[in-house]
Amino acid sequence: MAQNETFTARDFAFTPNHDETARQNFIGGFKKFINFDVEAALDRRFDATLAPAYEAEHGAPPATRKEAVAAVENDPLFQTWSALTFHSQNLMWDAVQDTTDRIIDDRIETYRALRDARPAGGSVTLRDDLVVRAPVSTTEIHRQPGGYWRERRADDIEQGLNYTGTVELYRSAKGMSARGSLEKDTLGQFVAEVAQRRAPDLVPARVLDMGCGTGEQTHAYKKVWPEAEVTGLECARPLVRFAHGTAEANGLAIDFLEANAADTGLPDESVDFITSIIMFHETTAAQTQEILKECWRLLKPGGLVLHLDVPYHAHRIPLIKQATNDWQVRHNGEPFWTGFVELDMMAELTRAGFDPDHAFADYESAGAATYFFFGGRKP
Repeated sequence: MAQNETFTARDFAFTPNHDETARQNFIGGFKKFINFDVEAALDRRFDATLAPAYEAEHGAPPATRKEAVAAVENDPLFQTWSALTFHSQNLMWDAVQDTTDRIIDDRIETYRALRDARPAGGSVTLRDDLVVRAPVSTTEIHRQPGGYWRERRADDIEQGLNYTGTVELYRSAKGMSARGSLEKDTLGQFVAEVAQRRAPDLVPARVLDMGCGTGEQTHAYKKVWPEAEVTGLECARPLVRFAHGTAEANGLAIDFLEANAADTGLPDESVDFITSIIMFHETTAAQTQEILKECWRLLKPGGLVLHLDVPYHAHRIPLIKQATNDWQVRHNGEPFWTGFVELDMMAELTRAGFDPDHAFADYESAGAATYFFFGGRKP
């Protein structure tokens, strides 16, 4: 594609053909059946049969995640649920890979043209000196084959295509689509709305989206605050490339940076609004503290930190859900999930330097979905 050609969003999109779409829709429906119908049956069985059986054997009903796991792990319905969940994840990645394999050469050519032409005026900065520590760098989050970092060709964006191909499929299958919208930046729009409610006086000159992944949610911040300098930060290079190409193809001037959210290299007190979406439960509990300290360092006085993540804290979900989440942690590419939800986030924020009178760790809902929000303002 020549540099003087006009680009469209579709030129760089994940675009399954008719048969690929049909297969992916089937898998989405299959996963939704598992997540709702099969899990609902398991919920009923836990309450009616498994918890009473555990109480009869141990003298008390299950009261912790560990005890709930012991109550269900040998049950045929739980084992059926786990097998279906595991294999539906395999089917999902196989299905999106078919589309990616068909379009990858064209999309890399388009990425190079977008990178060189910069039609929207954004930028991409890659850092060869960046070292991502294990276990983050060695984990296949969501069991995405090869993890986020796999590169098999020059200027590779394969993992970005694969990831974006599953996002709405995965979110809708879990009942987590904000407002039921299929817009790519729906969650980003929601985060911006929450930010405007919590800090109505704030008009950010600079926005930082940490762990931005494929960058599609970052688009919302440029749309809401078009005059702001918006930066998307991500430590997986194929995703950084894909994020840059997607923003340029959509006409949005966003700067993408390959960097560690715990050590960004950005100046002190240089950002008005710092956010992330579903990042913290995909890193270690130890790094959570490092990232929060970096947020406080970067935040301007009067600025806002607002992170969104999963709401699966023990006090909010029943024991059977804790047991199925435990299985996800051990077998389905969510190894950091438990560590995250067991943190006292207000204590973590305070330890990182946030003023407890201006910090928060609570919940916001969008339609049927509820999310955990934490952060604060710098006085």
